[in-house]
Amino acid sequence: MAISDLHVAYPENRQIVEKLRPESDSDWLIVAGDVGEFVADIEWALTLLKERFATVVWTPGNHELWTPKDDPVRLRGDERYRHLVELCRRIGVLTPEDPYAVWTGHGGPVTIAPLFVLYDYTFRPPDTTKEEALAWAHETGVVCTDEFLLHPDPYPSRDAWCRARLRETEARLAERDPAIPTVLVNHFPLTRQPTDILHYPQFAQWCGTVETADWHLRHNAAAVIYGHLHIPRTTWYDGVRFEEVSLGYPRERRQYNIDGMRAIRHVFPEEAPS
Repeated sequence: MAISDLHVAYPENRQIVEKLRPESDSDWLIVAGDVGEFVADIEWALTLLKERFATVVWTPGNHELWTPKDDPVRLRGDERYRHLVELCRRIGVLTPEDPYAVWTGHGGPVTIAPLFVLYDYTFRPPDTTKEEALAWAHETGVVCTDEFLLHPDPYPSRDAWCRARLRETEARLAERDPAIPTVLVNHFPLTRQPTDILHYPQFAQWCGTVETADWHLRHNAAAVIYGHLHIPRTTWYDGVRFEEVSLGYPRERRQYNIDGMRAIRHVFPEEAPS
């Protein structure tokens, strides 16, 4: 099972998380990022879910990597990420830094591979530079909060951090058993196509990297799980199913009349959507 973008700072979302339950004692839960911004909120939610699900697998979203001014934990960048990894290990939640687990239930065996790959501003209009795309975003007032709260320390930029994560993640994936298919889990979409329906196309540059466009093929993905866009849906690319599994913000669910209690998605549904 999978979900993302819990955003538990919203009381309505927190209430939904409090009511989430597995269907059986053997259920695993993938949490594909954006649990919250404050370390205490992240720990609360993941601890609760780990008490209920047999295995919980987490990968960070951009919100976990923010350093909000009101969070007592003042860590930034990679140091903040490593702090969250240690938090997860303490409560028994798997992270991108841990050995990949193999799911052997319905749809398996598959290697569950949580990835921490950022974005590098390459989801931008053709024939434009990063600087031009950012200028377009600032001119239109569509600027991701990451520009102010997601610090890349010790890297000189978020795209430099992304490049480092690409190298580390590719090395990890190369070590897995190639005979077993994967479920690739990343907060950001691995391919650019899901961003084509964004209401504000300027935002796409904060949504991924073109370097992962063929990972679902290169790494034998049986499914790809992601969030970030707050557009829960199923799409298919090259015969591989991609699931956007966001819970999202309360205002979005009200606008689209989405039942938040049904937010958890099955990674391998009994019947594939037509």
